[in-house]
Amino acid sequence: QVQLVESGGGLVQTGGSLRLSCVVSGGIFSSIGMCWYRQVPGKQRELVADITPGVRTTYADSVKGRFTLARGSARNTVDLQLASLKPEDTGVYYCHARYLGTEYWSQGTQVTVSA
Repeated sequence: QVQLVESGGGLVQTGGSLRLSCVVSGGIFSSIGMCWYRQVPGKQRELVADITPGVRTTYADSVKGRFTLARGSARNTVDLQLASLKPEDTGVYYCHARYLGTEYWSQGTQVTVSA
């Protein structure tokens, strides 16, 4: 079993920054495909960032140049750095893992950006 525990999020003003972290337990971390989704009120769930370990990192057009995926300082952690935040970025953010044909989700964390 793979488990994802997410932290970070909070309330910031427009133009501010937040750092979200996803800690992965179970499985072999280097073999797990990771990505981040968000659920913005009134919109469909959106894939915002995707990592294939050792291969590529991609971002949604809506966040390119503002959000950055990276391995955390801990070996089993993936971070999402959110910068230049806008009110339309407000929503619940989730990390997601794919391992041995099974999908796993974090509990989600709220990001709120005020004008």
